[in-house]
Amino acid sequence: MVVTRNLFVLLRRHPSAALLTAQLLGVLLYPWLEDSHGGQVLLTLFGLMVLGLALRVVRRSPAATQWALALAACVVALSVWQALAPRAHLLLAMALLESAFYFYATGALIRYMLQDEVATTDELIAAGATFTVLAWAFAHLYMACQLLAPGSFIAAVRPESARSWFELLFLSFTSLAGVGLSDIVPIRPMARSLVMLEEFAGVMYIAGVVSRLVGLTLSRRAGR
Repeated sequence: MVVTRNLFVLLRRHPSAALLTAQLLGVLLYPWLEDSHGGQVLLTLFGLMVLGLALRVVRRSPAATQWALALAACVVALSVWQALAPRAHLLLAMALLESAFYFYATGALIRYMLQDEVATTDELIAAGATFTVLAWAFAHLYMACQLLAPGSFIAAVRPESARSWFELLFLSFTSLAGVGLSDIVPIRPMARSLVMLEEFAGVMYIAGVVSRLVGLTLSRRAGR
């Protein structure tokens, strides 16, 4: 009971921790829920919850939140519309808007981490949350690319089928981390361009943001 209460207090004090926890939980839930209709509904609701957590984190940063609020509102409206009257063009619009929102959230989180010369606990947690947010942003962008140009991504399993959201998220994580372990391959030129951009973003994020936080943490410990 005490552990649960302490965890709740931690997540309330550090919105970045709540966002990171939710997205890592999503990574575990997607394989179990993606293939059923009821699971798709739950994943949509879960995605809206993650959207709300990301919006809460953005509101704590010095970046203006008007654009984030507008993008989030559009995503929610399109999600409801898609649930009531499914349309292919709605999926494309949702993918582009969600990608734009998560890219905006990434920028807001980076600005939050760079706003001072002190690496706080919340900023260190935000470093992990920013990584997952950026991975989500590119995964939505990959989905939009696939909807615009079917066959952009192939895999060893079911190469003729469209890649699922979880498969594209897997590709996004491996590209951003630079590990190159994905069995999903970009085939069309635009898909390859997006993957190269994500690989570059991953390297620059580690070199420019994470290394700075590590340096500030070591400097603070040396000062003590």
